[in-house]
Amino acid sequence: MAKLIILNKPFQVLSQFTTDGDKRTLTDYMDIKQVYPAGRLDFDSEGMLLLTDNGQLQAQISDPRYKLTKTYWAQVEGTATQQQCDQLCRGVKLKDGPATALSCKLISAPIIWDRNPPIRVRQSIPDSWIEISIGEGRNRQVRRMTAAVNLPTLRLVRAQIGDWTLDGLQPGEYRSINVESPERAKKAGPKPKTR
Repeated sequence: MAKLIILNKPFQVLSQFTTDGDKRTLTDYMDIKQVYPAGRLDFDSEGMLLLTDNGQLQAQISDPRYKLTKTYWAQVEGTATQQQCDQLCRGVKLKDGPATALSCKLISAPIIWDRNPPIRVRQSIPDSWIEISIGEGRNRQVRRMTAAVNLPTLRLVRAQIGDWTLDGLQPGEYRSINVESPERAKKAGPKPKTR
């Protein structure tokens, strides 16, 4: 079995255990040894970060070939429209190539923790929320995609990866689960069919 840690990474925390400056890291929130992040979450993004003690599982979670869907809640500047969501699903051009959302929809503000510090609020410009799912994870991809449809991201929370969710974890909290390791699943071979 492989160990999988589901962490709610707080805002302005590096997705690593070491730092060369004064930024907070994962060490400030967990003391579990020999686990490594499976993918990254930007310093200024919040929410789900997966860590594991199994290298193959780490690769499967972070490699886009395995097509694990990543779902985000994005608080954006301006009033988002369904047309903008549709445009994200059709695809937008970024400097490092095209990017397409697997799904995108308008949502009400999710019931989540307050961010510290809060977002910058401008009296004359409204904000709104969208839920966007992607199948890859390029650097700052969701932020660049929303900017491409004139919806700069003010706050970004990763809510789900594959079937794993935050399930009520507050920032800095985590839970550990055991999952079947990829090597063990391969050795076991295909499951027999039942009648």
